Amino acid sequence: MRHTDPRWLDRNGEPIDEDHRGLVYDVQTLIDRRRALGIFGGVALTSLLAACSAQSTDAATTGGATSSPTASATPTASPSTSADASGPLAEVPDETGGPYPGDGSNGVDVLDDSGIVRSDIRSSFGSSTTVAQGVPLTIALTVRDASTGSALAGRGVYVWHCDRDGKYSLYGSGVENENYLRGVQQTDANGTVRFTSIYPACYSGRWPHIHFEVYQDVATAVASGPIVKTSQIALPAEADSAVYATTGYEQSVPNLAQVSLQTDNVFRDDGGIHQIATMSGSATGGYIASLTIGL
Repeated sequence: MRHTDPRWLDRNGEPIDEDHRGLVYDVQTLIDRRRALGIFGGVALTSLLAACSAQSTDAATTGGATSSPTASATPTASPSTSADASGPLAEVPDETGGPYPGDGSNGVDVLDDSGIVRSDIRSSFGSSTTVAQGVPLTIALTVRDASTGSALAGRGVYVWHCDRDGKYSLYGSGVENENYLRGVQQTDANGTVRFTSIYPACYSGRWPHIHFEVYQDVATAVASGPIVKTSQIALPAEADSAVYATTGYEQSVPNLAQVSLQTDNVFRDDGGIHQIATMSGSATGGYIASLTIGL
């Protein structure tokens, strides 16, 4: 005959029906079952009760599999790093290439020079090997079809920007014979290119930015062929302020104080909402500036 716990007997000594024994009985029964399975451990009673509801929901939606809070907090790959279509996205606005493009549209053409296709753009190439100094910056651009989100592999991307003093190679006083901070690369299978560079200055009248052009392929880029997209990357204020507090960027501090995304002559129409880079890193260890370009 099965033994009945005295707690579950009525005043006449008869067993109380399980449906009427109350919450204490239900919880104790659950604890006893979990102890028998060897999985209860040191979990607090309140946590156990909360977990029961969550696990029931998870099991219903995942076919019985559940995930822990730790697992759910683990970062996953961003859609921008996948070649698969990620759905429609906003097209990056067309912007001016500025007065210092170096693509043949305003004087000098660096695109047809041997050495322009490269990932590290900190140094000049050819007759000069001068290296631009500044806080390290990796520029990561992912090119996607705006209508589908699909990665556009094999596209040619040309980037250029000013140095720590606010000067553009090939044009600025004293750097006319330099071609640093300019380079071309081909997007990989995920539509991405990465350039190793330095953080650009903020010069008078402009918000800190990086120029880029997208071509159908590298061959078209180095032949100064048709441009698919000309635009600019806006660098976020928090990173700007951190970088400009370091040695060598002193003149950028007052320049940044006199401009905003809303007053900048390029980004003011929409505040650069489709062109503001996503930043990671620090002024001491260097930054990564990432942007998805919808075409």
